[in-house]
Order: sequence, then structure tokens, then C-alpha cells
Amino acid sequence: MALAGFTFWVLADTSMKLAGSSRLPAYEIVAFLGTVVAVVLFLSGLVQRDVQALRPKSFSRQLVRSSLDLGNNLCVVVALRHLPLTLFYILVFLAPMVTALLTAVFLRERLGWRKILAILGGFVGVVIAVNPLNAVRQGDWIGYFACWVCVMCFSVNMVWSRVLMRTETPQSLTMFSGVVQAVACASLMLWHAEKVTAPVAATLVAMGLFCAFGSMCFFVALKHTSPVHVSQCHYTQLVTGALLTRLIWLETPTPWMAAGSVLIVAAGLLMAVSMAEEHRPEVFVGPG
Repeated sequence: MALAGFTFWVLADTSMKLAGSSRLPAYEIVAFLGTVVAVVLFLSGLVQRDVQALRPKSFSRQLVRSSLDLGNNLCVVVALRHLPLTLFYILVFLAPMVTALLTAVFLRERLGWRKILAILGGFVGVVIAVNPLNAVRQGDWIGYFACWVCVMCFSVNMVWSRVLMRTETPQSLTMFSGVVQAVACASLMLWHAEKVTAPVAATLVAMGLFCAFGSMCFFVALKHTSPVHVSQCHYTQLVTGALLTRLIWLETPTPWMAAGSVLIVAAGLLMAVSMAEEHRPEVFVGPG
């Protein structure tokens, strides 16, 4: 289910990139995303007779998280318009490293030598993948900047979500975020909106469905295994993203991108091993 969830999210990002090639402003694309996700989760709650799980416990705290999610998704649209899908995933995989730094600062979690090594390795991997000294590079600085904002919004969001998960359900977090995105971006559409053609509308609906299906698969995976094991499947997005980039846009990752992605995946797995050891329950061995 974790593999299915991350694959659905790659398909959602691919649909978002395809929709981003149109003249639609970023907020109009995110409005469709939030609307479809909220509707699908609400219908899922009705079918499972668990609508209560969608109700937030704290509106103010969830509003902070949803605002970060809104900023993240707006920047994702911008980044995907200026970067290949594979390079986008390489850059956003900095998020686990930034999240580890933020949890050490704000949640006072200990940074062991494995985490420090993983953080350094992840940053080095991104530098290698981007290859800033090369005069010819894929993407532009608008995409790089938007991607960096994505990483920061996502990382802060993850730290804040760890606090909210003590009282909120994953379904309520996703539902509330979808509603906030739909309302905020629909309000901007009252000021200006582009006409949506039938093919683009189909792409936007598919984007929302893929995102909602990914979230539901992610929830099921978390029920049956630990978050550490689920997070290790995250790096399959590099492979599926590269395959879709090749099939749809006929773009091939550069050797620098391949080398950097290998280092980033190794750093991420080292981070996962470190987290698994930290959360491993201690076994008491009595006398005899």
C-alpha cells in the first residue's frame, strides 16, 4: 500500500505538470486539487461510516498546517513548470534532512552521528545533481527557488504535523487542508481565472483523484507498519518519476543527476535506519 500510495502521488505530480503547461494560474490548479481531494475523502468517510474522523479538533492549529500545505502546493505547480519531474524529486528529497534539523531545534530530538552524516550526504547529493558549475543545466532558477520554498514549507509542515497527530487523525488533516486550499484558491479565481478546456479539466480531476488515492493508501500503510518502513518507499518516486519523464517528455536524467540521486537515496535510508533504532523498544532481561 505504501508503494501504491507513493506511485499515485507521482501520477498526481505528473498530472499537475501536464496541467501546468496550460495558461491556468497556479491557484486555479490548486483549487481543483483541494476540491477533488476534499470530496473524495468525504465520500470515503460516508462509505466507511467514519465521518467523525474528518472533523478537526483544533481549527486554529489545523489552519496553520493547511496554510503551509497551500504554500507548498502553489510552489509545486511553479517548480514543475520550470523543472523536469526527475530533478524536482531529487531536490524535494532534501525535505527529510531539513525536517531532521528542525525536529532537533524545535522538538529537542537528538541528532546522532548517522543523522548528521545523512544530512550532509543529502545536501552533497543535491549539489552533485544540480551541478551548479555546469553552464548547461536542466531547469532554471525560478524552479530551483520554488522547489526550495516547497522543501521549507513541507519540512515545517511535517514538524507541526507531528504535534497535531497527538490529537488529530490523518484523515482530518488531509480533509481540512483540502478544504482550505479549495476555498482560498477559489477566492482568487473570483479575481481572475482562465477558461478550462475539457482535456485540461480531465487532467485536473485525475490529479485530484490520484492525490486522494495516494493519501488513502498511505493511511492504510501506516495502520499495518511503522512510519519508518513507509518512508523508505518514498524513494521509489525517483524511479517512477524518471520513467514518466522519459515516456512523456522524452527527457533522460543526466549522469550528474543519477549520481546525486544515488547519494540522496543512501542518505535517506541511513536516516530511516537511525530513526528505526531510536524508536526500537527496549527489552528488559531479568535475572536468570
